[in-house]
Amino acid sequence: MTLLLSLLPVYAAYFLGTASPGPSNLAIMGLAMRQGRLPALIMAAGVITGSLFWALIVATGISSLLLAYTHALIAIKVAGGSYLLYMAFKAAKGARRKGEAEIPDHKISAVVPLRKYYLRGLLLHLANPKAILVWLAIISLGIHADASPWVLPFIVGGCACIGVVVFSSYALLFSTPTLSQAYLKSRRGIEGFFALFFAIAGIKLLLSR
Repeated sequence: MTLLLSLLPVYAAYFLGTASPGPSNLAIMGLAMRQGRLPALIMAAGVITGSLFWALIVATGISSLLLAYTHALIAIKVAGGSYLLYMAFKAAKGARRKGEAEIPDHKISAVVPLRKYYLRGLLLHLANPKAILVWLAIISLGIHADASPWVLPFIVGGCACIGVVVFSSYALLFSTPTLSQAYLKSRRGIEGFFALFFAIAGIKLLLSR
């Protein structure tokens, strides 16, 4: 119990970071409103997997190698920025399409393989090199010279649970009938917002040093 209490600042920092709007949250939100709960939950699972991947990279010390070899981070940055621009293009294409939006089909998984949504969420998070820096900050916040050997597993495990709750909540909340109807009425505006957000995030990532 004492260990968990000492890690509350770490958990609070991670919660604020994951709950604040970002590419992953907005992608889950948009998918939930367009195609329903199950595809959004599957995408959330992919995002969570990507987050855990970066957590393990940092926890095992491999992140220091990635930071030392700038070419590796540049390649990840280019891939991530390009993927965000691709998502911006798709959203802009949807925003330009005239006519009424289709009612979100919660049976869409019967047509589209669920792995597509999982891979989309996974790639979205893996292609974000800033996730390494976030996890470095989170783990550094909880690790000190005389820290217990259990601290690291509790940080990763606790943050993983928080990630599951946060990303799944986005999928569940924005797949409700009320918000689905709101999407139907404001589809072009919502897609336009997503297009602008993803474009800015992609360009910012490509131009960042």
